[in-house]
Amino acid sequence: MKKDKAVVVFSGGQDSTTCLFWAIERFEEVIAVTFDYNQRHNSEIECAVKITEELGIKHHILDMSLLNQLAPNALTRSDIEVKDGENGELPSTFVPGRNLLFMSFAGVLASQVGAKHIITGVCETDFSGYPDCRDIFIKSLNVTLNLSMDEQFVIHTPLMWLNKAETWKLADELGAFDFVREKTLTCYNGLIADGCGECPACKLRQKGLEDYLNERKGF
Repeated sequence: MKKDKAVVVFSGGQDSTTCLFWAIERFEEVIAVTFDYNQRHNSEIECAVKITEELGIKHHILDMSLLNQLAPNALTRSDIEVKDGENGELPSTFVPGRNLLFMSFAGVLASQVGAKHIITGVCETDFSGYPDCRDIFIKSLNVTLNLSMDEQFVIHTPLMWLNKAETWKLADELGAFDFVREKTLTCYNGLIADGCGECPACKLRQKGLEDYLNERKGF
């Protein structure tokens, strides 16, 4: 795969940045694509820009503002509270159709730039109940993209079966632990690195970090 070209769906967060380093290690040319859907914090896009500039990665930012109009939720509306799902309900941060649209447009971009590989940081282990982060969805979409564009894309999901501690371990193995810890934005309140420490995303990230650091001390 080293001579191939890849497109990474990139938000500037812990997971997608780890996937970016994963792709850099495996492919000759890596292109990042970020989607602007008028998300809760523009700092997410600013963070993605800074990371790709520092790593020298070609970066596309695509306008997906229509998604904001169609899917009011805690990631697209500042007046909606960020909260986990209860009694089988989806979290308030779930954006219906987001990964379907993102991966479809990533496929269009990949077709235009001659890339056969698409990488995304979705994860079924720590997926917070989002149905479009499941392995079965990604496999289904891979088939659909190939049929719709008569291509032979391969969608890679390096984090699919990893918990957050294992994702930190992967970043460490890629030589990107400090980079991911200090320069990525996972926080729903728009704070880089350790974030606010209070929102669900920060708590999940911090718990995984603590678990991995404790594991690392044991060696």
